[in-house]
Amino acid sequence: MAYSTDLADRIRERLSEVPGIEVSEKKMFSGLSFLVNGKMCINVSHDNLMCRYHPDLEEEVSEKNGFLPMMMKGKQLKGYCYVEPSGFQKKDDFEYWIKICLDYNAIAKASKKKRS
Repeated sequence: MAYSTDLADRIRERLSEVPGIEVSEKKMFSGLSFLVNGKMCINVSHDNLMCRYHPDLEEEVSEKNGFLPMMMKGKQLKGYCYVEPSGFQKKDDFEYWIKICLDYNAIAKASKKKRS
């Protein structure tokens, strides 16, 4: 599972600045997922971000530099996308993606736990 450790460090550092959240990490989606308060928030997949955001923002985010739709079984998965490095290299752009992921995380439902 190859993913950008520099990007993971950048996310880790940024999330550490947010008061009142619990962050954990889990290897998934061909990369590293950052779970905030037990819910998937943002991921590093190779050199890209994989973002989870409110589906109502789909039109807005699709116009952002670096946006790539997330496809599953031939259909676009609303509320999820990949972002190429050109779309988050600037600090303001990186902050945009972190913010929409954290904003949605606050209201997102946690996935059901698998039985062991």
